Amino acid sequence: MHTRSHAGLTLFPTIRPGTFIRRPNRFLVECGVNGIVTPAHLPNPGRLWELLLPGARLYVSENHNKSGRKTRYTVVAVERDGEWVLLHTQKSNAVVQWLLEHKKIPDLEDAVIVKPEATVGHSRFDFLLEQSKKPFFLEVKSCTLFGTTIAMFPDAVTERGRRHLLELATLAERGSKCGVMFLIHWPHAHYFLPDYHTDIAFARTFYELRNTLTFKAIAVKWERNLSPGSDIHEVAIPWELIGREAQDSGSYILILHVPDEIRITIGKLGPVTFRKGYYLYVGSARTNLQKRIERHLRKRKTFFWHIDYLRDRADRCTALPIRTQTPLEHEIARTLGNISDWQIPGFGCSDCSCTTHLFGMHNNPVENSQFIDILLDFRINRLEAYL
Repeated sequence: MHTRSHAGLTLFPTIRPGTFIRRPNRFLVECGVNGIVTPAHLPNPGRLWELLLPGARLYVSENHNKSGRKTRYTVVAVERDGEWVLLHTQKSNAVVQWLLEHKKIPDLEDAVIVKPEATVGHSRFDFLLEQSKKPFFLEVKSCTLFGTTIAMFPDAVTERGRRHLLELATLAERGSKCGVMFLIHWPHAHYFLPDYHTDIAFARTFYELRNTLTFKAIAVKWERNLSPGSDIHEVAIPWELIGREAQDSGSYILILHVPDEIRITIGKLGPVTFRKGYYLYVGSARTNLQKRIERHLRKRKTFFWHIDYLRDRADRCTALPIRTQTPLEHEIARTLGNISDWQIPGFGCSDCSCTTHLFGMHNNPVENSQFIDILLDFRINRLEAYL
């Protein structure tokens, strides 16, 4: 569904540009505004790695004294490939309310808002609607993770989000209509999937409740004043693809940080010198991928694989699953080799023809646009071939 440009929804009175520098914690960023480096509140708990890259164009709104914020600015949007992406998650309900009131959501044109933030027992949902004289409980999720034409949610593990699905399912079983709306801040999205790479539990629950809950995914184009633009459309949910791909198997990338140069004797590989920096290790598991990753994240264990020795000495370790039914481990390794600063020959590849499965980088790869593009391609963009 496509519409003309809309007026009447003003989320922020003034917006000014800035430049992203770094993110000290989940709700704070440092950015450049008018040539001055300043902290700004970020009302979004997501990882946002794909959007908050060094030098990214941000948009901020000035806080007034009555807001109670210690920072002068709040980050409201970021620019990606010429499009504005709304980051202020607390505004998502206002957007959905506007879309409902202006009959912009397919199959909900006749729905009437009875109450925002409706409480049922110990649960609270974003909207209580009435449709065909029946109650309809609706939860809203803000989606800022996307590739070229595919959007996914969540970008970080959300047990709270999975609990919302189960609570809505309980209400649905009692006779109420219940659903979840994913508000996608990317006008080029044509498909929506739960991010089973990041949160397999949420994704499996999402899939299992496909006939119990009403799921809607709506993509919005944002104008330069952060009002809805000319493109508002429903996005397809490819259930068959989700059922096939959202399994606990596939490949993974471990990101490890070594704070100082070290030398480790690693099994039959012998003594190996590891420079100070970040390391990317590629592995796979045909079954029980989550348990394999959990093992890697633990330090206390019997050493078996090459990576166990390095993990023991690394001060930080992050795991990035790439769940798939297609073997991708060696292709991922070859691709990472193209962007690495150095490699450790023979590491983790004794059972394949690869030269190595361990790659070194001077700087954090999650701040590297080439690495983020690789992650997006293997996790999201490659799925376009199946759609």
